[in-house]
Amino acid sequence: MPPESFDGLTLARLLRPWGRRGEIAAEILTDFPERLSALRQAWLADGRTPPRPANILSCRLHGGQAIFQFEGVTTIDDAEKLRGLELQVPLSERASLPRGRFYISDLIGCAVWEENSAAPLGTVREVQPLGPPGQSEARAAASWMLAVETPQGELLIPLAAEICTRVDTAARRIDVRLPEGLRDLNK
Repeated sequence: MPPESFDGLTLARLLRPWGRRGEIAAEILTDFPERLSALRQAWLADGRTPPRPANILSCRLHGGQAIFQFEGVTTIDDAEKLRGLELQVPLSERASLPRGRFYISDLIGCAVWEENSAAPLGTVREVQPLGPPGQSEARAAASWMLAVETPQGELLIPLAAEICTRVDTAARRIDVRLPEGLRDLNK
């Protein structure tokens, strides 16, 4: 059984059987796919029931997907039963990020403070990508927009070092220096 307060981080989504020996192809949902090959234990989650443990015999990367072989899964029918499940690890096992990169989940809920302000401007409600959809959670900060809920409505703020002068996810605070005219662009 997973710990009572299991907070999983999804690394891949199982898609379909691969071959005839119970392997299954998966969509990679991490910016660190190389860690999948070394993974030997994970949790399989469907979002409705508690995650269940899974022992991974092997994983290889092929054509932009991960091909997993799980212990006890030896046929196409066995693999078919895993279709749609998410492969998770405990949140505590997520990869460390280099300076200037953040996990979306750490940014959401942060208070945003404008320079020389006595009160927060608002709270990060969502983080939106500027680039093409389908990329995973951790990326260079410059490719994201913070959707900040303010008393005047939503304000979109680029997550760029020139604007977000201090990001302290542990303190749940982001300090910003808004360029002139940014508020007008959001109206």
